[in-house]
Amino acid sequence: MFVKSCTNRSQEPTVDHEIPDIVIGRLPVYLRELSRMEREAGKTTTSSHELAERLGISSAQIRKDLSHFGEFGKQGTGYHINYLIERLSEILRLTREWPVALVGAGFLGHALASYRGFQRRGFAITCVFDSDPAKIGEHIGELVVQDVADLETALGGQGIEIAILAVPADAAQVTAERLVQAGIKAILNYAPVSLTVPPGVHVSHSDPVVQLQQMTYYLLPE
Repeated sequence: MFVKSCTNRSQEPTVDHEIPDIVIGRLPVYLRELSRMEREAGKTTTSSHELAERLGISSAQIRKDLSHFGEFGKQGTGYHINYLIERLSEILRLTREWPVALVGAGFLGHALASYRGFQRRGFAITCVFDSDPAKIGEHIGELVVQDVADLETALGGQGIEIAILAVPADAAQVTAERLVQAGIKAILNYAPVSLTVPPGVHVSHSDPVVQLQQMTYYLLPE
């Protein structure tokens, strides 16, 4: 599904800042489900109604989300699954493999560095950093944990724009600032703290505790 490419970025889709972040956030969900459909024997087309049933999202919402990027289907025939996968991959810039820097080699960092799902979906963790002398030099698969003190030097000239932050909360902001200085433009933050970054740098937070706290709101008292 993902094809490594040396295509010049000027040929890639431009970013439309008028499109709400929540819409962009649903596109990978659509892409994931379409990829599952593609693996189903003999299945080549789908509809917004079928996607809606599978995802628990209204068909009108799916059509509205996709309409931000053009026309992808025909009335009465639905969507060609392979074509829609290709177009969503282009929109999300997944027609190339993205190198990713990981900062933090604790339990979470080990799990992230070992997770094979990243590469299947267009991302490759290519370097891991930590500040703990006991972890520096340790092997995680084919990767060797590097000293975070060398972060800027190690990332310089590598063309890496994405980083995953899996460090304690008290180290997250300083580390994020160093990543930005090293050329990182997108950070997936697992630290339980909000980050302040300059304009043009995108941060996405992943905090399981916050997500659990959101879910408990919907649990009815006994």
